[in-house]
Formats: sequence, C-alpha cells, structure tokens
Amino acid sequence: MRMTIYIHIGGLVAAGFDASGDYLLTITHSGRCVFSASTWLPVAGDDTLAYPEAGVGVGIGPIAGQTIPVTQIDFEKGVMRLTSSDGKIALTCESSGISVEVADA
Repeated sequence: MRMTIYIHIGGLVAAGFDASGDYLLTITHSGRCVFSASTWLPVAGDDTLAYPEAGVGVGIGPIAGQTIPVTQIDFEKGVMRLTSSDGKIALTCESSGISVEVADA
C-alpha cells in the first residue's frame, strides 16, 4: 500500500534528495525550499535564485551548503520522475508541483 500526497510548488525547475534521504531540496524560479521527507512540510526556504549547475543544487536550512544531486524537469515533456535512494519514495514532478508516493515501511 502506498500513501500519495501532493505538494503545490509553482515554477519547479529541479529537485533532489540529500544523501541521508531525510530532506528534499526543490529549486524553483522563485528560489529554493527544503522539505522533510517524513512530514512533507517545508523546513527551510530562500528566495535567492540558485539554479542547478551540472546537475547539482546547493542546500539550505538543515542541509545548508551541501551539494545535492538534482533532476531537472524536461520542459518539452513537462514532467520528471525521481525516486529516493531506498526506493520507498517516488516523485512525479511538474512545474506546478510534486506528487509524492510513499511505500509503507
């Protein structure tokens, strides 16, 4: 059984999990936000533009300064898919937000 939630994020450009899998870094046209992967609530936000370079974003808040591998949206297809390193979390990302599917522990 999987739980599905939706996170509304306007202008999503890229997203990626930190090495621990505890946090999701999102990068938008309005800045960056970090979400807790256990509650899916935002834990840090920054409106400074910091687009990814060479597939890497820079973390803020609890992952400040960490380089986070990110997947960028393919704007021709309008969607990207991303899975956590343990395979328990599957994200379907569009410019307007992220559909999060979490497998039971």
